[in-house]
Amino acid sequence: MSLRFDDKTEAYDETATVPPTGSASGSAVAAGAAPETYQLSDVVDVMARVRAAIERVIEGKPESIDLALMVLLAQGHLLVEDVPGVGKTMLAKALGRSIDCSVRRVQFTPDLLPSDITGVSVFNGETREFEFKPGGIFANIVVGDEINRASPKTQSALLESMEEGQVSVDGTTYRLDAPFMVVATQNPIEMEGTYPLPEAQRDRFMARIEMGYPTPASELDMLDAHGSADPLAELRPVTDAATIQGLIAATARIYVSPAVKQYLVAVVNATRHSRDLRLGASPRATLQLLRAARAKAALIGREYVSPDDIAELAVPVLAHRVLPSTEAQLARHSTAEIVNTAVRTVAVPDKR
Repeated sequence: MSLRFDDKTEAYDETATVPPTGSASGSAVAAGAAPETYQLSDVVDVMARVRAAIERVIEGKPESIDLALMVLLAQGHLLVEDVPGVGKTMLAKALGRSIDCSVRRVQFTPDLLPSDITGVSVFNGETREFEFKPGGIFANIVVGDEINRASPKTQSALLESMEEGQVSVDGTTYRLDAPFMVVATQNPIEMEGTYPLPEAQRDRFMARIEMGYPTPASELDMLDAHGSADPLAELRPVTDAATIQGLIAATARIYVSPAVKQYLVAVVNATRHSRDLRLGASPRATLQLLRAARAKAALIGREYVSPDDIAELAVPVLAHRVLPSTEAQLARHSTAEIVNTAVRTVAVPDKR
């Protein structure tokens, strides 16, 4: 028995049949398989292997790992923001190494130039022609370490690639290989010599996560795992880029009923009318919240998106895009609290 929102009544209907998403038994995880042949069961199986690989490196952070996998499946970009030493860069590296694809790490510094990111045309004396030398953005997974240490001019070099999956240099446009994901880290505590990300840049990131400190038990496990060896160096790929691209296509087929879409739009609109915010979430945020919700459902093998998916992802997907009002800042209300309050003001579609 499948469960979905009924199209006409906008309520739960346990007798309705969800449009097929390709969740039949059988696996298409094979070299050269077409994207449309991947099943929902493949998403669950492959992502479970990727999750297990990352968990050998990152101790006690299953929520952060799952959110990173959601962003990957939703074709988004991830901003990891927290204090030093909690595993921000380690999470990004572990995600890259668990997939057999091209991975590049860019250390953002004040002297980093936009051409270091996008690439540059260099004159070849032998051929008497200009040759394009790709920059650090030309990879499937790009790890941008401490992105806020680079100048705004350099940060803006990421805008086109993150939004359109391409780079334009000297009048020529170069497509980036798919899948493409930017995992950027930044330290919100040590702000001296940094450049806060502008709103246009933050809006390109599908989600923001905070790693947080590990539990004492997880920290003890970390001492055993990392004390005498480097698990990251021993991490081996468990899938490849072609498979991930097929899983992304399968995720995009997850069913979203009209009632859930209306609920999603109402949640985003609630941030635009909140008195505690001077800037609400953008239409881009609406689209990315939908894609993230599809990925969340796919990770657990569910064929449809529920309102709970929207509510649970509202903070990681929306909170970093909004700007609090002066009154909210004086009252020390965080954007996460404000977004949660906005979500609670939206009526959830009735169940029956």
